[in-house]
Amino acid sequence: MSGTQIPEVLWAQRSHPENPEKNVVYLTVVIPDAVEPKINLTSEKLVIDSKSGAAAHYAVQIDFFKEIDTEKSKYSLTGRNIFFVLFKKELQEEFWPRLTKEKLRLHWLRTDFERWVDEDEQEAQPEAAANPFGAGGMPDLSALGGMGGMEGMDFSQLGNMGANMGGQDDEEESSEPELEEADEEEKKE
Repeated sequence: MSGTQIPEVLWAQRSHPENPEKNVVYLTVVIPDAVEPKINLTSEKLVIDSKSGAAAHYAVQIDFFKEIDTEKSKYSLTGRNIFFVLFKKELQEEFWPRLTKEKLRLHWLRTDFERWVDEDEQEAQPEAAANPFGAGGMPDLSALGGMGGMEGMDFSQLGNMGANMGGQDDEEESSEPELEEADEEEKKE
């Protein structure tokens, strides 16, 4: 494959008029097996240039709608993605109407619905769920209280559960001949 490709970019955001930690843009740039990516983040734009393990070349430039605080912003490189948490410089309650300065429909830029929260619901949404640098690993499921109806169940009995499947009691005999009997009948023929 020759030429430069534009990677898929997913984005979501949070806004808060007083708390800068809740005034962020989440970006996921999809570059499989990125090899030594060159990342240039300024307050006005993000430029990424990278090769992938499959020898493809990726490059993208994103001119932001408003300024970013580059000192607080951070990124993480995984096998498939580059995750960014970009802190908005201006504290405001309203969401940005778009990620980019220009009002264009870009085929490679999509909403990250796994991290997206509506403006009026963002206070109820935990930040750790959206932040790839947050809790890390699996979420704490202890608050869910376990599976209903499973208290005191003896899991050692699970191995015997299939014995009575098919509607027969243990005492009833099967109408199928035993394997030994079938072998004896074959010898007679």
